[in-house]
Amino acid sequence: MELWLKARRRNVRTPGGGSPDPLGIDGVEALRAGLRRLYELAGRPPVREMEERAGTGRLPHSTAHRIVGGRTVPRDIHQMTGFLTACSVAAAEHPLWIDAWRRALGQDTPSPPAPRTAAGAMGLVGPVVRGGIEAAAAGAGYGPTGSVTPGRPVQVPPGASAGLRFALLGPVRAWYGGRQLSLGSPQQRAVAAALLLREGRTAAAGELIDAVWGEQPPPQALAALRTYVSRLRGELRREAGHALLVSESGGYAIRGLGEGALDLVQAQDLGAKAEKARGTGDLARARALLGEALDLWDGEPLAGVPGPYAQTQRVRLEEWRLGLLESRLDMDLEQGCHAEAVSELTALTAAHPLRERLRELLMLALYRSGRQAEALAVYADTRRLLAEELGVDPRSGLRELQQRILRADPALHESAATRPAEHVEVRVRPAQLPVCVADFTGRTEVTARLVGLLSAAGRTDVPVAALWGTGGVGKSALAVRVGQAVRRFFPDGQLYVDLRQEDAAGALGAALRALGVAGRDVPDGLAERSALYRSVLDGRRVLVVADHARDAAQVRWLLPASAGCGVLVTSRRRMLDLAGARLVELDAMSPREALALFTRIVGERRVAAEREAARYVVAACGFLPLAVRAAACRLAARPAWTVAMLAGRLADESGRLAELEAGDLAVRPVFERCYTALEGEQARAFRVLSASADPFLSVPAAAGLLGCGPQRAEDALEDLVDAGLLIPVGPAHYQVHVLARLFALSLPAP
Repeated sequence: MELWLKARRRNVRTPGGGSPDPLGIDGVEALRAGLRRLYELAGRPPVREMEERAGTGRLPHSTAHRIVGGRTVPRDIHQMTGFLTACSVAAAEHPLWIDAWRRALGQDTPSPPAPRTAAGAMGLVGPVVRGGIEAAAAGAGYGPTGSVTPGRPVQVPPGASAGLRFALLGPVRAWYGGRQLSLGSPQQRAVAAALLLREGRTAAAGELIDAVWGEQPPPQALAALRTYVSRLRGELRREAGHALLVSESGGYAIRGLGEGALDLVQAQDLGAKAEKARGTGDLARARALLGEALDLWDGEPLAGVPGPYAQTQRVRLEEWRLGLLESRLDMDLEQGCHAEAVSELTALTAAHPLRERLRELLMLALYRSGRQAEALAVYADTRRLLAEELGVDPRSGLRELQQRILRADPALHESAATRPAEHVEVRVRPAQLPVCVADFTGRTEVTARLVGLLSAAGRTDVPVAALWGTGGVGKSALAVRVGQAVRRFFPDGQLYVDLRQEDAAGALGAALRALGVAGRDVPDGLAERSALYRSVLDGRRVLVVADHARDAAQVRWLLPASAGCGVLVTSRRRMLDLAGARLVELDAMSPREALALFTRIVGERRVAAEREAARYVVAACGFLPLAVRAAACRLAARPAWTVAMLAGRLADESGRLAELEAGDLAVRPVFERCYTALEGEQARAFRVLSASADPFLSVPAAAGLLGCGPQRAEDALEDLVDAGLLIPVGPAHYQVHVLARLFALSLPAP
């Protein structure tokens, strides 16, 4: 169905000629016609699909329906860019359409951009076709080389006079000694932004191409990327006096920035300090720190930067800004500044009408200001809006506040300024997810599936995703990556529990302490700890990552009961008995993904010279990520070795497992842990089946090898699948992984 929809959008033929030209739009009617034409060229996608494509909260499906019907136009830039994204308009074209939207509504716009070439309309880039780049740059307010357009004011951030400074919380800019630097065209700025957002971690060339151009890069994308990197490297070296943009293992990174050189890092540090100050009860300092952090924003983050990566980061950074703003306003009310907060909250709820937390704060501020009727009117308006736009009722916290206002609950008038200091609540926001693997490769499809499952938190019951697969397949690395990707859906924190190191009681105790419960208040009993854990999580939106789970019984104690939380479990076993869990299998990598991971660690130059040998190496590793990583790390640590030399060492099957060790990266211990957990008959079945010349086994073939009936053979095969030693490959068929077979052959004969 997805392929059919794509074909329909590409081959659609509608009356009225080609793509509409945003430069010719001079009024609201022309804008409506242009947006309708974009919708038709996109294949008339369903409005709910448009809502998903646009990103969370940017384009409600009811609004999309009114826009494509010609009854309205987007109300702000976020909604406009959401509509363009939903209609598959190239990111390089967005600035031109935003200017057209401003002209149609009579807002101030930059000077008219230069005419687009055919190449620019297609979004092509490269040394020859640069019209699209220059037109997009002009539409964003920059000249063709990225210099600031004359007549437009340049705002220098605080402290910019001291050394090199970068800004991402607004237009992407750089300063040195108070002088603004040229970062080039929008695509070049997108490369700079992608590298800066990684905060020193290496980005592969393929990742940067995907970040700037998405799934359909132009043929000369790699050459264009190298050109952009070369220009940025020269500009930064000229100012800093040394190389800040470095090449490493086929990728690039910006390193060696001074303290406070990036506004995003400054905002993160200030936010962390504010959270710590609030935890100690120092609300005045926490408010001041949050005010400093919010002052670093200069409009829309990454403004004018094209590409899907920038779009995703814009949504994340805007969500984070609103979270900081909500925290600061919450502290305003805690300190009795409700009258001053009313006007700000009124404006914010108008700009973000579906954000219930802002509406709750506005109701409380109005009530404390003696405006009870207006507070209740806010609730009525919220209930009507949610019913019309989403077909849902307000969340329980908002309904409870309405009832307390109706009862004139005297506790609503209490704030930190009127409560004794010993009653100030300490609310801790854990952020326990480990660091993502820097050279994580592939897994796009399963990542998208897990993100989709967990992002439904709050709209359904607590989503539980159970990721399972054989040892060494990369479950933990994927879980951490997914957890980092969905952090914005869980603003109250992320818990990480390694169940290989802790039993359920120990894991609950650690989680309670991380959530702010004093150690002396943690009960001893497992049931009591679980009950307190659910109570602490009630009303919060927290992600729980339970890594290396042994079985479902171990996980059940860690499941929250509050909607809005989410759980991601990794295990070698299929959690068939974990109620409500969505099982997601993680298989070995595809040959292409495995070769890409090997290349990222070893380096493009060494692999390109011996590509066939590299293919043999990853095949000898069975495309298992742990094995591929161990082999690649051994080779990377030995510059004198060739890839062919490593391939020759792996060709000896009797010593292959010994070769796949690099520090604490080792394949044999993974299979040993799986094997020692087997019972006697299961262990014998594994050795017998692994000794078969055919690695692919049907149930009848397994029955013949084991000397038993088909049903008993199928039970034995399924037990080995649950133990992580067999891989199901279809109905009644199973595979013994090549490395598991080698491990079994090293065991005593059955």
